Amino acid sequence: MDFLLEPNIAYLILLAGIFLTLMAIVTPGTGMLEVGAFFCLVLAGYAVYSLSFNWWALIILLLSVIPFVYAIQKPKREKYLALSIILLVIGSVFLFAVDGWKPAVNPVIALVASGLLAVFLWVVVRKTVQAAGMRPTHNLEGLIGGAGEARTDVGEEGSVQVGGELWSARSDAPIPAGSKIRVVRREGFILVVEKDV
Repeated sequence: MDFLLEPNIAYLILLAGIFLTLMAIVTPGTGMLEVGAFFCLVLAGYAVYSLSFNWWALIILLLSVIPFVYAIQKPKREKYLALSIILLVIGSVFLFAVDGWKPAVNPVIALVASGLLAVFLWVVVRKTVQAAGMRPTHNLEGLIGGAGEARTDVGEEGSVQVGGELWSARSDAPIPAGSKIRVVRREGFILVVEKDV
């Protein structure tokens, strides 16, 4: 575990833990991100405990979560995401210290790693939040009342073409293949149809 006490390694593990944590917040429930974040943060915590660190940088790191959570709640809050990323970069670079407040992390490693993290978070988190906020392009309730054609005989089961798509369907009265139909209601992904007169 002595390799963890190298500030550059500890810094990279910390960034990995922060990245996985933020991605787990954006896409909860996968399990893999949460487990990876936990192990990386435990290893980074060991390094923070063993090495000299700046309290103010740790506070800045913790505060970076607040604008991040606010930014992911709704789209169009990019300035809060940017603030979170800036706080994250400053806090992580200055966390491990030498001579009081100077960063112990190699400036090239800090610049490359934090730059990649910032760009990746900016792109991925923004796109994930935008995708989560989008309305579905296919409104299943809009099928009710729609007209179509029976592709097979429809009774207890069958297939109909409605809205340019093939659907499983059923009907209370037998409908021969090729007949015009109208959607009465939807039961899950099965359309209940009747013969259109």
